[in-house]
Amino acid sequence: MAAQLKLYRSFEEPEFEVLPEEKIHIRLGDLLPLVALAQRRHFTWLQDFLDDEVSISSDLHDVLLAFRSSRPSA
Repeated sequence: MAAQLKLYRSFEEPEFEVLPEEKIHIRLGDLLPLVALAQRRHFTWLQDFLDDEVSISSDLHDVLLAFRSSRPSA
């Protein structure tokens, strides 16, 4: 009969080191066509990122807010 292996971990040591995520800068013109294509074709991996935050400039934010409030509801 084989011996059973028991593993003991120290509770003081973290299981893994948490590293800060690297920030990637990409042009909106390069990003939008890819996201739009993934949405049109219902790629499920896109749903994994729906809660992620993105950074945009304040002037784009203002334009998007104005667009949201002025566009006809669908």
